[in-house]
Amino acid sequence: MVTATLSAKFQISIPKEVREQQHWSAGQEFVFIPKGKGVLLIPVPELADLRGIAKGADPSNYRDRKDRL
Repeated sequence: MVTATLSAKFQISIPKEVREQQHWSAGQEFVFIPKGKGVLLIPVPELADLRGIAKGADPSNYRDRKDRL
C-alpha cells in the first residue's frame, strides 16, 4: 500500500510508483468522483481515446440535455 499526505494547501503528490504504473504525466487532468468515505481519481480521457467507443450504437432514441421538458 502506498500512502500520501494532504498538505496545508490541500494538495497531494501522487507517489512516483503509482504515476509510473498508471502512465500518468504532469499536466494531465483528472476527475474526482465521491465514493462513500473516499474518492475515485480518474484521468479525463483525450478526445482521440473516445473515438469508436459507441460504434454500432443505435442513435434513433438519443436525447440530449436540451431535449428535456
